[in-house]
Amino acid sequence: MVGTFKKTAEITFQVQLAEDIYSMWIRESQIAAEARPGQFLSLYCKGGNRLLPRPISICEIDRERKSLRLVYRVVGGGTEEFSHYTTSDTIEVMGPLGNGFYMEGKRPILIGGGIGIPPMLELAKQLNCVNQIVLGYRDSTFLDKEFEKYGHVYISTEDGSSGTRGNVIDAIKANHLEGDIIYACGPAPMLRGVKAFAEEHGIKAQLSLEERMACGIGACLACVCTSSSKDSHTNVKNKRICKDGPVFYAEEIEI
Repeated sequence: MVGTFKKTAEITFQVQLAEDIYSMWIRESQIAAEARPGQFLSLYCKGGNRLLPRPISICEIDRERKSLRLVYRVVGGGTEEFSHYTTSDTIEVMGPLGNGFYMEGKRPILIGGGIGIPPMLELAKQLNCVNQIVLGYRDSTFLDKEFEKYGHVYISTEDGSSGTRGNVIDAIKANHLEGDIIYACGPAPMLRGVKAFAEEHGIKAQLSLEERMACGIGACLACVCTSSSKDSHTNVKNKRICKDGPVFYAEEIEI
């Protein structure tokens, strides 16, 4: 992480993509210049009754326009407030935060599940190869058409309404996908399955963990996961998802 800034950003565009899913573009030059795929921002509410920021993954980076895109799900009062912001409103943001993806491999498989799908878009854009992109949804899809610009897209849905019926691993198997590196972001059960699949097939995997956060900078230890080795800060088997992650190699953590 090169630099972290707390800034007032301008909202330049916001639209609803699906039920409870919103896409917001913000303009902030320093954060856009530093950000990379897999990192996140902390967004602050305007109301004094919500002191803790909300962590939102970076979906796209447009350095030319000094802007970033955030795609988020409304899950509580804070994100509900964000969903009502309009063009020219401002929002306090801190970032870029965390460690992003390390781009490697020649035959990547990108896997996103639910609200873990948005951070995979900028990664797909920046990887200089033909991507295999697996997107997992409960039912209705979003962003899938945008991913088609950057690789071959395979969809899984729990209800079978689109693509393969089942989960992302079912879609990988149904389409006989092979690769030398897996990048994945999504809920813990999905990442558990991805880690097991990668180990079974001898594939390197980078996993981006989803977790509730408080400070977002590693000070409060509210978002720790179990690691395979002892952490130098605490001398126990912990990793701070906000500071040491959110991206880890699969072998570094226990899910």
